Amino acid sequence: MVDICRPAGATCLVNDRVDVALAVGAAGTHLGADDLPVAAARRVAGPGHLIGGTARDPELARRLVAECADYLGVGPAYPTTTKTSLPDALGPARIGAVAAGVAVPVIAIGGITAERVPELLAAGAAGVAVVGAVSGAADPAAATRQLLRALAGDVR
Repeated sequence: MVDICRPAGATCLVNDRVDVALAVGAAGTHLGADDLPVAAARRVAGPGHLIGGTARDPELARRLVAECADYLGVGPAYPTTTKTSLPDALGPARIGAVAAGVAVPVIAIGGITAERVPELLAAGAAGVAVVGAVSGAADPAAATRQLLRALAGDVR
């Protein structure tokens, strides 16, 4: 994936495993609540490696930023079937409360569709992470284009 992403100008992040990310030369690692702590990953990876943490509330978000997280994944924003055993959906207002409490980008995840992107951006999210909206689409390329238009503010 790194060899595909780099020439395309895309940032490749590895989920959960900073050791794998470093071994393959990925740009960064995203860490969930049950993964290596952000502070420990930062010590291992150093300052040039992007590290994201997962937060659901402003207090945890501030702690992760203090541990040197570069961005935060926050969700689930909406109900989703992509991952089981998730807590209740946060909704745009709670995503916004996390975003307002930190000075790093907040990426909303969970139940994201192109139609929901504008309200998440308006609430303070810097971007979105999607799985189902693309993988479950009849035309994944068209779904991706629609999401990119929504992120750019083109709501047609």
